[in-house]
Amino acid sequence: MYNVKKDKKKSQLKIEKIFIELLQKKDIDEISVSDICKLSKLNRSTFYANYIDIYDLADKLKEDLATEVLNIYSNERKLKTHSYDFLKLFKHIKDNQLFYKTFFKLNYDNDYKQFENFIDYNLFFQLYNDKVELEYHITFFMGGLNSIIKNWLNNGCKETPEQINKILIDEYKNKN
Repeated sequence: MYNVKKDKKKSQLKIEKIFIELLQKKDIDEISVSDICKLSKLNRSTFYANYIDIYDLADKLKEDLATEVLNIYSNERKLKTHSYDFLKLFKHIKDNQLFYKTFFKLNYDNDYKQFENFIDYNLFFQLYNDKVELEYHITFFMGGLNSIIKNWLNNGCKETPEQINKILIDEYKNKN
């Protein structure tokens, strides 16, 4: 049984790796299961044993990334505290650039639902009395953060995670 699980995981990783590589050259609707199977040297039955279709594969990659990002802050989530330390995130992005480029290419960057558990609504309600105003602030913040990350990735992450973190901090710091 252990070898079956190990082989299944190995096949999934191979399929995901090829899919990510193909996404750097093509749009998702231009990628076929046949392309992935040919390049990964796996049978179509192996692909379909793991995924319903290409879009299911893309969704599973999105879930994996969301899980990884949430795991960066797992201790804080357990303790229900927030350090607002985006440096951890920026280091993770720098170390996993291709994965994040894929995330943005799949247009998953506007799906904030997986991060709702990380948002400290109590703190935000202290700053924004109105729920509508709060929602707009979160949308604005996440949009700005996404734009910073996309720009950084498109430029090859030349700046250090510390430099990107400083840009974000300086933007939200009280400027007199």
